[in-house]
Amino acid sequence: MRLFIISLLWLLIAGCKPSDPVDAAPSIDPAKKEIVFVTHNGPSTYYLDNDNQPAGMEYDLAVLFVKEYYPSYEIRFLLADSISDIIPSLLKGKAHIAAANLTITDMRKHLVLFSSPYQDTQQQLIFNNEVNDKPKDITEVFDKKIAVPAGTSYAERLTSTKKSYPALKWFNKSHTNTETLLEEVADGLIDYTVADSHLAALMQNYYPNLDVAMPIGPQDKIAWAMSKNADPQLVMKVNTFFAKIKKDGTLHNLLDRHYGHNNRLNTLDVTTFLEHTNTLLPKYIHLFKQAQNITGIDWRLLAALSYRESHWDTYNTSPTNVRGLMMLTESTADLMGVTDRLDPKQSIPAGAKYLLKLIDTVPERIPEPDRTYMALAAYNIGYAHVEDARVLASRLKLNPDSWADVKKTLVLLKNPDYYTTLKYGYASGGAPVVFVESVRSYQRILERYQPNNNPDLNPFKIAFAN
Repeated sequence: MRLFIISLLWLLIAGCKPSDPVDAAPSIDPAKKEIVFVTHNGPSTYYLDNDNQPAGMEYDLAVLFVKEYYPSYEIRFLLADSISDIIPSLLKGKAHIAAANLTITDMRKHLVLFSSPYQDTQQQLIFNNEVNDKPKDITEVFDKKIAVPAGTSYAERLTSTKKSYPALKWFNKSHTNTETLLEEVADGLIDYTVADSHLAALMQNYYPNLDVAMPIGPQDKIAWAMSKNADPQLVMKVNTFFAKIKKDGTLHNLLDRHYGHNNRLNTLDVTTFLEHTNTLLPKYIHLFKQAQNITGIDWRLLAALSYRESHWDTYNTSPTNVRGLMMLTESTADLMGVTDRLDPKQSIPAGAKYLLKLIDTVPERIPEPDRTYMALAAYNIGYAHVEDARVLASRLKLNPDSWADVKKTLVLLKNPDYYTTLKYGYASGGAPVVFVESVRSYQRILERYQPNNNPDLNPFKIAFAN
């Protein structure tokens, strides 16, 4: 084990060019007024949202930190190609803080200084329950194909586990990420991979055949990392920041916002939705119907969209300040002439008109309901990423005018083999797929119990729930 640690340390330091200073922490320059974070593209770190604006758990935390403790400073993000490049970026003095969903490990503690942890996670061995039976213990996976991304805490944990189980074998794959390997498990290309519990749960929404075989080792802690020569004032402020947001509930709300709504519809979801159609929907149903009269979009689709966005909570507000029944961003609200996003009389028609604008933006040749499904995906992730998915569909010899094919390529926008070749880059492409399918499910329920407001409604403005 000691030899492995020495080898890892050498590989990380060797990743620095001879001219690069090792562990040379950049100072907080009052003249430059800039705080630099190193991170990587990913659903739990940093990505572009539906308005092509930065988002992600680590992004939200970083913005809150700088706003609180360095309010006159600019924030800059250095995007590493993979998680294995994060710590070398600190060692080279390229960033003040690594905010990259980093697990605290013994090996990493030899290299960097960690903040107080802000999230618990559990490494889990993940398998495809359509291909393999759930193993009774780890000895049943010795002859299986296991792969993890190189340079991650998963490789470190498996190395530690191998001390007790010498027959354990796996592949450390370069130029990949955990999301991609989970997808390979779902597709039956590999038998197992290892993932943090919160990421595994997220990916199970997109690939229901993914299952947890067993936990691997004890629970882990996630934290920010800094150079061991970091400014003591910076270290103190970081730790004070996490203590504060833990105490005032900000951290809990952020974790819930990013990871608390990842399940597909289940019995409880449907039961709660039906209850809300009796208690909350009557307050707004006339507004949804008025919005239908304005836009020609079936009010039940608009209500389903609203429920998926806000659960019909007019005061719903995200950490990134997306607000109201239709969860409008500030830029969308300005575009649609909304002065108060918490006012249902403004939010509902604005959200409906914005959806219509997206439907009209989708090429007219695309038939319904595919056209509306793509507009719904754009409502969630931004039209630019939907167009990237359509471009990718063409490249892969799929039909870019078919939602069934485009949703296959949307989930590929998290894969560096694909998103690096596209105009708008990384996107958490599985999210709009789940979003659209959830809206369709809610719409089907409403269509069963609620009559259409206008029997003569243009059918091409209805998203049929097939």
